[in-house]
Amino acid sequence: MDKYNIDSHKLMYHVSRVNNWLEGGNTYPIYLEISTSGSCNHRCIYCALDFMEYQPRFLKTDILKKRISEMARLGVKSIMYAGEGEPLLHKDMAEIINHTKSSGIDVGLTTNGVLLGKELIDRSLESISWIKVSINGATKETYRKIHQSRADDLDKVIKNMSYAVKSRAKNGHKCALGMQLLLLPENSKEVKTLAALASGIGLDYLVVKPYSQHPLSKTTKYRDIKYNKYLKLADELQVFNTDRFNVVFRTNTMKKWDQGERDYERCYALPFWSYIDAGGNVWGCSIYLGKKEFFCGNIYKKNFRDILNGLKRKKMIKMAAQKLCVKDCRVNCRMDEINRYLWGLKFPLEHVNFI
Repeated sequence: MDKYNIDSHKLMYHVSRVNNWLEGGNTYPIYLEISTSGSCNHRCIYCALDFMEYQPRFLKTDILKKRISEMARLGVKSIMYAGEGEPLLHKDMAEIINHTKSSGIDVGLTTNGVLLGKELIDRSLESISWIKVSINGATKETYRKIHQSRADDLDKVIKNMSYAVKSRAKNGHKCALGMQLLLLPENSKEVKTLAALASGIGLDYLVVKPYSQHPLSKTTKYRDIKYNKYLKLADELQVFNTDRFNVVFRTNTMKKWDQGERDYERCYALPFWSYIDAGGNVWGCSIYLGKKEFFCGNIYKKNFRDILNGLKRKKMIKMAAQKLCVKDCRVNCRMDEINRYLWGLKFPLEHVNFI
């Protein structure tokens, strides 16, 4: 069971925005990913954004809050705080989260969870739609090996998530709480243990996802990993599914990784989302960070409307839709399912009227 369509997409719920795109309008993003911090307190052995060098930079709170208010007025519906570093290293994260929600934008948070302490939870949990903690081992040894972290970080994460569950229940918050494991040879035998752990402390779900090689990443250790032999885990994990907890085993995504094929030829998804790095740079795609063709502007130098209406963004969207070779893109990029959907709208199958 995939209650939140994690292994698919949700663009079909934004019909007016899709229609605007089909009619050739300057479509504004529905969703943004924002990296509030360039630094990270872990050095995960699979890190896709290691090429960003974990720079000690942080978005300026006052400017970010101003731009978030602009984003809300322009129709941005959701923001996930994650990115090149650990977002909770930003000292004003609770303030940023609360401002985002009060502006009318839904908030998601992807974090390693070590800094998700009591104070932050008490101050901001009511403003967050979901928290997904990256946790790639069920034992201290495996966790430390993969995350390249302190020996007691796993215990901190479990303690923090347990408190979040209790706080949610006590205060009646609706925040979905989950864990995410990147399936690797090193942790494949601990998935069931982690599922039992997540269920036991009262979380809503555990996502089990495949590795995806970033074209710019320095890390290549798992470039040739195959998931066929792990697919049987999907059936074995169903025993943990209940009316309050489920394991989202991303079978569809794993199969696509193994096959490495796409049924679309160009990228149409870029108008619907944007990425902001910890330096305030706005990018059309997180796969091509640092590539000038995908740079749209900087939130310190321009307001968000001007960036969205700017020539750079328009040229980038046109280039991706007409010239970009998606074979060079990251397999299982965030917009893969959306591109499949949009390609089908542009080039529908025969007999589509026979619904």
